Amino acid sequence: MSSEMLVTFQAAAMVLTYPDEELLERLDLIEGSLVGTRSAPLFTETLTHLRSWPLRTLQETHVQEFDLSRRHAMHLTYWTDGDTRRRGEVLASIKQTYRDSGLMVDLDGELPDYLPMVLEFAARGDQERGVAILNTYRASLELLRLGLKKDKLPQEGVVEAICRQLPGPLATSRTDVQKLYGATFLDTPPIEQVGLDTYQIQSSRPS
Repeated sequence: MSSEMLVTFQAAAMVLTYPDEELLERLDLIEGSLVGTRSAPLFTETLTHLRSWPLRTLQETHVQEFDLSRRHAMHLTYWTDGDTRRRGEVLASIKQTYRDSGLMVDLDGELPDYLPMVLEFAARGDQERGVAILNTYRASLELLRLGLKKDKLPQEGVVEAICRQLPGPLATSRTDVQKLYGATFLDTPPIEQVGLDTYQIQSSRPS
């Protein structure tokens, strides 16, 4: 994995999470780490957005756009499997991937396909396995990017930066996603009332 890919994934993992004081304090560091990379211009709108509003407004907007609305779901398997029993099996498989990499798995309110978590895993955990997950769900990344672009949200550039670090071109439409990446998905992912455990992945390795 190139150093630019590592920096891009780490920076994206940070700015796509629920904003807090720590994130706002690290914006200059994040921006500085991207200097000289192809990804830097694609982070500009998100960094400007995070600097332009009070923390509470940023948090409320994040909840509205990424937690309450499924139009911009940050969970990769949601786009391909919806809330179904099959998705539960896929999530268990991703969780096993983390375990196989020697990382500690703690239940902490998030599913293992949460994009910032996968990015953190790829950047600071097991690079090969992390990138493999992102490539497997490239269609999900493209659908998220297209949704953000359609709704003119600043995070679209960050997701584009992630996609540009992976093999294959950017898609121009949902049909293009299917054509390029062979994904099978519905316009509205199916919903089943299935209990899914949530968990947080934390590296057991020193930073």
